[in-house]
Amino acid sequence: MNTMEFDFGMVGLGVMGRNLLLNIADHGFSVVGLDLDPQKAAALEAEADKGKAVKGTTSIQEFVSSLQKPRALMLLVPAGKAVDAAIASLVPHLEPGDIIIDGGNSYFPDTNRRIVELEAKNLHFFGMGISGGEKGARFGPSMMPGGNRQAYERLRPVFEAVAAKVDGEPCVAYLGNGSAGNYVKMVHNGIEYGIMQLIAETYDLLKRGLGRSDEEIQRIFEEWNGSEVHSFLVEITAQILKKTDELTGQKLVNLISDWAKQKGTGKWTSQNAMDLQVPLPTVDIAVTMRDMSAYKEERVLAAQSLAIPSNPTESSENWYVLEEQLRNAFYFAMLTTYAQGLVQLRVASATYDYELDLQEVAKIWRGGCIIRAACLEDIRQAFATNPALPNLLLDPTIGQELLKRQEDMRTVVKLAIDRGIPVPALMTSLAYFDAYRSETLPTNLIQAQRDYFGAHTYERTDQPGIFHTQWD
Repeated sequence: MNTMEFDFGMVGLGVMGRNLLLNIADHGFSVVGLDLDPQKAAALEAEADKGKAVKGTTSIQEFVSSLQKPRALMLLVPAGKAVDAAIASLVPHLEPGDIIIDGGNSYFPDTNRRIVELEAKNLHFFGMGISGGEKGARFGPSMMPGGNRQAYERLRPVFEAVAAKVDGEPCVAYLGNGSAGNYVKMVHNGIEYGIMQLIAETYDLLKRGLGRSDEEIQRIFEEWNGSEVHSFLVEITAQILKKTDELTGQKLVNLISDWAKQKGTGKWTSQNAMDLQVPLPTVDIAVTMRDMSAYKEERVLAAQSLAIPSNPTESSENWYVLEEQLRNAFYFAMLTTYAQGLVQLRVASATYDYELDLQEVAKIWRGGCIIRAACLEDIRQAFATNPALPNLLLDPTIGQELLKRQEDMRTVVKLAIDRGIPVPALMTSLAYFDAYRSETLPTNLIQAQRDYFGAHTYERTDQPGIFHTQWD
């Protein structure tokens, strides 16, 4: 084992790194892992199936020298300084043509910087988003690599073997130049924020707005997962709502704090969308609501002093109608959230020269990743039919799905307003739809206001040119 050349290397043998490396070994590749913690290096070999070529080490020199050339090695360490430190420790031992892959959630400008720095040393650097969590890493994630197209051929056999499969097709593809992979994963996470917020609001409407029991809500999400809203996030919601706390016998979800944490990828998505002037309201409000959740003490005080409307219980005759309307509203909002994220990818691709193929993006999101959903096949088909599609809302099939559900969406939003239940992501998704299909918007008045107080000028609808008016 010590003298053989390994196909693939992994730096960082935490749960994700170890699981992904074992996945690669299961598909017939020889693998070596590096971690400065001897216990993690030993755990890698202990968990490997007998007969598999799997080695763990704490020696950088041994790790690098045991890889076949050109070397392919991945970093699965925390984003930021840890990535730069790992690269700095590896580079003195590498040779021209070797490939380093960053498999963490690195911010895409950092990836751009690292590509330039390593190109100067004749080394290839890939930023690759990986989605699917611990289980996905072990049994088949969705992977989003970006970097040098020719160098990707060294990686392709490994990645296609270990990725999740949908209809026999691997959920991995070369996405584009530079930091394309990290950028696509960033937007993936932004969409994830949006859909999670939509599910939470739907749950809140069922629980506080309509007084449904925990058992009824769990049944609803479980049934919905067999419908057009089938997705990983709906599926795990049904499982979460079923879980009973071993200590108290209560539903565990009711004992979990409502202060939601975040690691920053949703914020990055929103910030960059604003830089690109791409409207991303559902993701924006999802980030905002996680921020709002941190104001727990103030919310407790406000709940005591700012009374909410009474919540009458729906009659059993109306209930099944409302359940269907809620499902339609959620599906409507989920589709518009994907639409917003894919517009951001289209604009970013043109701005940063990524050369993204949005059909490929939708294709590799269909399996393995956190935002996988049945509707992604329709989204893939939309871009296959029209690669230049500017917005999913303009696809005839998806447009009709939205039109069929818009009245139910409006009914649900009105219900939430009447009950005093905050559903900003649902509301914002509807507002995005209404704004996008509005031939005229009231921003003509905003242009006049800007010209009034700041002489910022405006354009006219009846003649070309730039104009300024002395309004007073």
